[in-house]
Amino acid sequence: MSEVRIQSALISVFNKEGLAPIVAEMQRLGVTIYSTGGTQAAIEAMGAEVVPVESLTDYPSILGGRVKTLHPKVFGGILGRRGLASDQEEMQQYGLPNMDCVIVDLYPFEETLASGADRAAIVEKIDIGGIALIRAAAKNHQDVVVVPSQAQYADLLQVLQERDGVSALADRKRFAAHGFRVSSHYDTRIHAWMAEDAGLDALDALNVSELKGQTLRYGENPHQPGRFYGDLDALFDQLHGKALSYNNLLDVDAAVQLMREFEGDAPTFAILKHNNACGLATRPTMEEAYRTALASDPVSAFGGILIANGPIDEATAAAMADLFSEVVIAPEFSEAALAFLQQKKNRILLRIKPTAMPQHSVRTALNGFLVQAVDAATEGEGDLRCVTKREASAEEVRDLVFAMKVAKHTKSNTIVFAKNGALVASGTGQTSRVDALKQAVVKAGAFGLSLEGAVMASDAFFPFPDCVELADEAGITAVIQPGGSIKDQLSIDYCDGHDLAMYMTGVRHFKH
Repeated sequence: MSEVRIQSALISVFNKEGLAPIVAEMQRLGVTIYSTGGTQAAIEAMGAEVVPVESLTDYPSILGGRVKTLHPKVFGGILGRRGLASDQEEMQQYGLPNMDCVIVDLYPFEETLASGADRAAIVEKIDIGGIALIRAAAKNHQDVVVVPSQAQYADLLQVLQERDGVSALADRKRFAAHGFRVSSHYDTRIHAWMAEDAGLDALDALNVSELKGQTLRYGENPHQPGRFYGDLDALFDQLHGKALSYNNLLDVDAAVQLMREFEGDAPTFAILKHNNACGLATRPTMEEAYRTALASDPVSAFGGILIANGPIDEATAAAMADLFSEVVIAPEFSEAALAFLQQKKNRILLRIKPTAMPQHSVRTALNGFLVQAVDAATEGEGDLRCVTKREASAEEVRDLVFAMKVAKHTKSNTIVFAKNGALVASGTGQTSRVDALKQAVVKAGAFGLSLEGAVMASDAFFPFPDCVELADEAGITAVIQPGGSIKDQLSIDYCDGHDLAMYMTGVRHFKH
């Protein structure tokens, strides 16, 4: 059937908001309304006549409301095919009314889970009847209009108001697609919670669903459409500036992940470009941290992403004001700082909020997906194993830990030089480790930064001793690396012969 007039409707909703205009239109059109429980009471309070589902099924709502609509007379009325004579004969035989429209608003499982409710309360908010109604009506979309959530109320109102309740097959297909999307998302979230609650391996299956999203100006390049799925409002308050772009979001993610390494530390400031830190420093004040971070690479800082692990005050903002930056992120901004930073109308200012981050990363690869646990390993001073005759000084050890944190969040292959709690230079994303080292040496020299007394971190082992040899020649005095090469001893021997300290962690930090 191409066109179907809505003459009867089953309404079963948890949230009654937004229902009144639909009920009013159905009253105008003489639609027979079936309902039960709280929904029935709400509709009757709107002045509409309701046929109780119990009068159709001869069963009351039972088991504390767990079973209301789960009955052949309800589902037969939804699933019966209007154009199939045998179905219509059976419906007449068993007294099954045709249900032309089904309106559902599911129990708020996600909201209950997010509220911190106990397990029993969460289980009770797993909708059974509502999901079954949605799936049945969506399956029989040839004859039935399914409205699976409040998000589709406006579309239904349009059908009722502008076409007097007559829906086209294209309308019903669209409603049905929404129905299965709502059903799929709902079950995905329940599965995720139950799998975690049962201690199942999160990598056993990939099951992802996110309905919240926003269209971006474009993707990585202007010819690529792009969209972000997730709840940015849960993580940031945007205080100023234009909308975040696809590339902004990638850089912001890199910045947030890096700065999580320095939560609770002394004032720390980082500048990132294309997902890599080009400046990072820890200092007694945020202004000093910013100025030191900028000095590492003031050229790359242009158009970068700036992030602080603490409040940005007026002095820091004044120092930052003249630098063109895409995004500035901090847990707080003083009023005076905002006044400085808002002078650039497009500069995006984000106040970051404490939010749990995903524990797994997902990316497409070939004709499938790669899923892994996030790299949650961070080496502290107690995780370092000295493998050379000379041990590093306390200051060098602090710098080694600092440098490895930066290396962990830098594209492989990477070499990071650090000194006095600051990034001096890095080589990023190179096809060989020695090339990454050479790049870092050149960058340090380009900005007049001495490597004498600096330390070096490598995200993976040294396959040959050439890296420690070049680092020694540049002025490096201590090295940190995972170890694990069959030729580790060659690098250790070089360090012992040239009074360098080397520490191994046993943990590799590739980032591709």
